[in-house]
Amino acid sequence: MLSRISGFVRDILFAHYFGAGAQADAFFVAFKIPNFFRRLFAEGSFSLAFVPVFSEYKETRKREDLIDLAAHVSGTLGGLLLVLTTLAVIFAPFVTSIFAAGFYDKPEQMQLASEMLRITFPYLFFISLTAYAGGILNSYGYFAVPAFTPVLLNLCLISAALLSTRGFTNPEIVTLAWGVLAAGIVQLLFQLPFLRKYQLLPMPKWNWQHSGVRKIIKLMIPSIIGSSVAQINLLFDTLIASFLAAGSISWLYFSDRLVELPLGVFGVALSTVILPNLSAKHANKSLEEFSHILDWALRTAMLVAIPACIGLIVLATPIIATLFQHNAYSSHDTYMASFSLQAYALGLPAFILIKVLAPGFYAQQDTKTPVKIGIIALLSNMVLNVLFVWPMLHYDYIAPHSGLAFATTSSAWMQAAMLYITLRRSTIYRPNKTRWLKFIAQLLFACLMMFLALHYFEIYPQSWNNSDTLTRIAWLSGLIAIAIASFIVAIKIAGFQFRSIRHYEQA
Repeated sequence: MLSRISGFVRDILFAHYFGAGAQADAFFVAFKIPNFFRRLFAEGSFSLAFVPVFSEYKETRKREDLIDLAAHVSGTLGGLLLVLTTLAVIFAPFVTSIFAAGFYDKPEQMQLASEMLRITFPYLFFISLTAYAGGILNSYGYFAVPAFTPVLLNLCLISAALLSTRGFTNPEIVTLAWGVLAAGIVQLLFQLPFLRKYQLLPMPKWNWQHSGVRKIIKLMIPSIIGSSVAQINLLFDTLIASFLAAGSISWLYFSDRLVELPLGVFGVALSTVILPNLSAKHANKSLEEFSHILDWALRTAMLVAIPACIGLIVLATPIIATLFQHNAYSSHDTYMASFSLQAYALGLPAFILIKVLAPGFYAQQDTKTPVKIGIIALLSNMVLNVLFVWPMLHYDYIAPHSGLAFATTSSAWMQAAMLYITLRRSTIYRPNKTRWLKFIAQLLFACLMMFLALHYFEIYPQSWNNSDTLTRIAWLSGLIAIAIASFIVAIKIAGFQFRSIRHYEQA
């Protein structure tokens, strides 16, 4: 949550000082390229492969073997990243032309983007080693430090944005590029003292033939393939949206960001917490406890996802109007974005379920199965994009862009169902049917009471359009408070008692 808030402040400052001109575009390209590789190789694929292997060593090997693994992983990962970073810095104009071909006819913009890329690309080296350090800390059940490090990125960029105006009539956008590089260094240095606490700062060693390193690389390959397909899918969504009415891409962006809030704050956090626990249970062959953890995580996920889904659907217009409907963002934009927000919200439970179910495979060092399922879902999403949007255009539906959101939601439910069915067939997960039936009844009752409460206090869209910002904030805060209070009271009346994972296992 701190990361999301500080990121919001960062973006406000970017807009305030640099707007959306050619210089800003050049910086965002220079910032996006190392982040693209980070999502492809570092925080996603690497962490999902590294944590289960490291947890296995921690649970089943000697301390010397664990330190040896840490030395070889840090040395090999660091060496590969150093080579990649050096090549990218040398051939920065070529790399920029691949990701921003539109700059080819704009020499000054191409030169500026290439200059900043030479500064920002080393960020990949530092942030990847930060992901490595975070994986070790997560394996020891230490989550606060890795979770806080993204805040440091935002603080560095906020500082860079403020410093960019010192001594200059016009802000110097290159300062932001230096802020990105500084953020990578700061994030890594911030985690090193905590690694020293566990005496896991050995001298890095290069050896890609090391058995643990080879195992991690082998596990990473399917995940990298899956990540590549996901990036292609996002490009395909944008391509279709570009053929729709002006504003479609923006409406999808703003509605997606709102769904990402509960997913990023809760779904990703829950996934991060259970992966090392599941990995340890698998390494110790504690299959019953493995199933208990997964069962608890699924119930906890649904406890948040279902009411959040209903809240986003019912309050779509109030939320968008309150947050975004200012100046250039009109009431028409709010109306159109509400369609895609409601479509995305229907998939929120599925998005969170995927985050919880996938670690059930990764903890068993099975990266191939979830990637195969993910590829099927993503290819299905591409087909559904066409199947949903084309009829909407043919029949002049007012919001054809929502077809893209419905396609994403549908493919997410498909992916979640395939992950669940595969886990059940493997017998690794055995849900407690009695508990689930009781829990579902309690949850549905509480959600129904929450929906009725929101419907009773409903405020019509025209009232939101005619109100000032402070009035909207007051109304929205009141509605959210009513929703939370009615849900909590109803689920308590239904007899629900939240249990921690330890109490859940004992019960």
